[in-house]
Amino acid sequence: MGSLLLATTQLVAPAALAQQVQDATAPATEDAPATEEAPQEAPADEGVDISAPGMDMQGTDEIVVVGRNIPNVVRATPQVVSVLSTEEIARTGEGDIAGALTRVTGLSVVGNGFVYVRGLGDRYSSSMLNGSPLPSPEPLKRVVPLDIFPTNVVASALVQKSYSVNYPAEFGGGVINLTTRAVPREAFITAGASVGFDTSTTSELGYVYDGGEADFFGYDSGERDVPSVILDAGRNRTAILTSNQITGLTNAETTLVQTNYHIPPNLSWDLSAGGSIDVGTVRLGAIAAGGFSNSWRTRDAIQQFAGDNDGGLTKDFRTVTTDNRVLVNGLLGLGAEFGEHKIRLTNVYIHDTIKQTSLGAGGEGNNFDVINGNQPFIDQSTNWFERQLINSQIAGEFRFGDLSVDARGSYANTKRKSPYERYFRYQFIESIFSTPVNDYVNTLGTLTPATVAFSDLDETLWGGQLDLAYRIPTDFPFSVSAGYYYSDTDRFSSRYQFQYYGPNGSSLPLVLGQLRPDYLLSDDTILNGCSRWIPGFTGTSCIELHNTTAASGAAEYEGALTINAGYGQVEIEPIADLRATVGVRYEDAVESVDTSGLLNTRLANGYWLPAATLTWGFRENWQLRLHASKTIARPQFRELAPQLYTDYDTGRQFFGNPLLNDSQLYNYEARLEWFFGRDQRVTAAGFYKKIKNPIETVAFFPGGANSPQVGFSYAPGAILWGGEVDVQKYFPLDFLGSGFETRRLLLAANYTYTKSELQVGTELVPSPLQGAVATYVPANNLFVDGDPLVGQSNHIANFQFGIEDKETTSQLTFLATYASERVTTRGPVPPSGTGVPEPNIVELPGWRFDIVARQGFRVLGTDLEIKFEARNITRRKYEEYQVFPNGVRRDINSYALGRNFSIGLSATF
Repeated sequence: MGSLLLATTQLVAPAALAQQVQDATAPATEDAPATEEAPQEAPADEGVDISAPGMDMQGTDEIVVVGRNIPNVVRATPQVVSVLSTEEIARTGEGDIAGALTRVTGLSVVGNGFVYVRGLGDRYSSSMLNGSPLPSPEPLKRVVPLDIFPTNVVASALVQKSYSVNYPAEFGGGVINLTTRAVPREAFITAGASVGFDTSTTSELGYVYDGGEADFFGYDSGERDVPSVILDAGRNRTAILTSNQITGLTNAETTLVQTNYHIPPNLSWDLSAGGSIDVGTVRLGAIAAGGFSNSWRTRDAIQQFAGDNDGGLTKDFRTVTTDNRVLVNGLLGLGAEFGEHKIRLTNVYIHDTIKQTSLGAGGEGNNFDVINGNQPFIDQSTNWFERQLINSQIAGEFRFGDLSVDARGSYANTKRKSPYERYFRYQFIESIFSTPVNDYVNTLGTLTPATVAFSDLDETLWGGQLDLAYRIPTDFPFSVSAGYYYSDTDRFSSRYQFQYYGPNGSSLPLVLGQLRPDYLLSDDTILNGCSRWIPGFTGTSCIELHNTTAASGAAEYEGALTINAGYGQVEIEPIADLRATVGVRYEDAVESVDTSGLLNTRLANGYWLPAATLTWGFRENWQLRLHASKTIARPQFRELAPQLYTDYDTGRQFFGNPLLNDSQLYNYEARLEWFFGRDQRVTAAGFYKKIKNPIETVAFFPGGANSPQVGFSYAPGAILWGGEVDVQKYFPLDFLGSGFETRRLLLAANYTYTKSELQVGTELVPSPLQGAVATYVPANNLFVDGDPLVGQSNHIANFQFGIEDKETTSQLTFLATYASERVTTRGPVPPSGTGVPEPNIVELPGWRFDIVARQGFRVLGTDLEIKFEARNITRRKYEEYQVFPNGVRRDINSYALGRNFSIGLSATF
């Protein structure tokens, strides 16, 4: 019955489940008093009571318990879960939680920290912090990228792969619930620092630009403030800004690309502290943590695009991009415990900035011939992507005998600012009218544009949930639970895009076009350049700034999502070792995206969503689970908004589709589990999902373009099935004699096979390119029947082998990760707009090998830990490409990845 009560509590409150995970895995120095643990051979979810020596158990007045119950959450929870504990996070050595989650069975990380569960895209997974949903600072996603969460503020991560009705309805692959570090029972202070280098970046060639004085810390010191004339022009749709109006823009600091042959090493440091006091019968505690990292990455990428099914090139560039990423984070937690009750207040702050500089050379359109040994075009871009997340939560867990009450409320705000997205193109000119030039020029004409864009996003989420659970006194375990959930999300996003032109929209004279970007757009050139170099020029505006936002979709949009939901659930064990959990959730949601002058979206849908799990303990330490449920996946704001957005990682442009609709999923799973010791297990599962209207990314060529954009549509249907196996085993080494009494070997391995197929016919689906009029096209114009879902790898495998000490911090771990080929974007329809789509754009992650070593020691009464990491030992490169029927391969975005080495030292006082 105790196991049932634990599981019921976990079902009722995700926050309570997260707390239970942390209590079960966190080190004693921070979260629980040091006590004797159950021996290794004890059942994984039972405590050990040890009475005082010589005491008569029948006649005694007191029993002294010196052990503590450390439940195996994976085993006790009715649902299918994977847990990444504090210890396991530390063993991976990853700096962010996204990297650590790649070690969990069936999980892979795609792009900028977005976690895919069993090959289903991030749209089919939801991210929570202490049981409350998180908003995203990414314009393209409603799901938060998990690489912004450093591991120093996360105590554990729980991935639930089978749906339970206490969770939000948007559930396809799983829910990822991060738990922040809890209030400690013993005071501590920990400080650490590390330094690392990348063999492809550190002290190698890269590109940078000046920016501002505070760029090192990831904050703009005012150089990128957006002038009011730009904001007014964007909001009022002002067509042209004259020379006098644009002299106030920051110029050289945001345009001048400089070569740096000594890119700095990666640096990071963190500090955390906590403690608690007893005030009468109430224990009060606090924990604070902060961290900073400054890292660099240079990519020398081949970027090719084909315009037909024979692989004929429309664009071929080699581009070197240097990213300087700065991450600042903070955590403040306050807590109170009294009797069986707990109240926690948690505040998280994350500020994540990428300062990006890019320089590329190549050909486009008809310009593929090498001229005098030079490429026809040189492109340069400079960007500043500043993201911020603030999350505040209050949660209460109250126990009144058989009644449990869990309540929580949360506020979260995310921002993303991208001012001065600058782009310049220079064209090589051999001669004009028999006059030699032999130089790269930018005359601000059609072939040599200079653009600047200003993007801003602000999203706020309010949420709350109340959960009640009651154990009904019967001859067999029986409990009921119910709850109400509310969330309200509001997003405002703007993107104002402008292009520079010469006087009256014409080109500049060649002598001005040969200036480098900061001189070309200097105040002197803007005001006086034409009068100096154009005979008889009498105009008042030499360089103009034209508002081209309308050609790129909506300048602004407002997104809103309001959810009201209620659920009821019953858990019953009618006979020994057979447990059933059955529930239903009703969720009503209104989602809208409003623009000005383009298509708007309003989705108002309500769903009844049942879920049932049957768990049979057919023999000691063995379990069989059967699960079935219905869930949904809503289109994300950015997918609905017809607004242009540039992904900083790939340089690809995305455009939303207001005609998307909800996807519906039917989920089935069978799982066999064997727990043969503490933290030791073998599990095997099979799963099947049927999806109606799965939303997919689709490439297309906008009018006259030589490279595709990426849009969104949905296929009529899809199915996905597969299986996974997970093994974790420890091998004691005490038989080796002195020095090995507390050491053991770890062997952990998991493998997931997933197969998916689109179901496509002639049904009408939304065209990815939408204007003011709704447009539908046959599904087989965009999709190929039987193709896999975007992001789905057939094979995902992880392997860990290490030696560690059970009583001290001493670990050496070898890690290997593999993911097979997966589609990143549907192949574009040729520029003609008709015909069979090109082959899919695919990515091949392949194998990656890492080594992590940790060693603790004590100096002058201080506990020290040194950590060494070696990542990507075999220098696995990043490959994203198309392969055409004639065998031609085009690399969409392929580049070498360096080996990464870092060493760090931390101290606990």
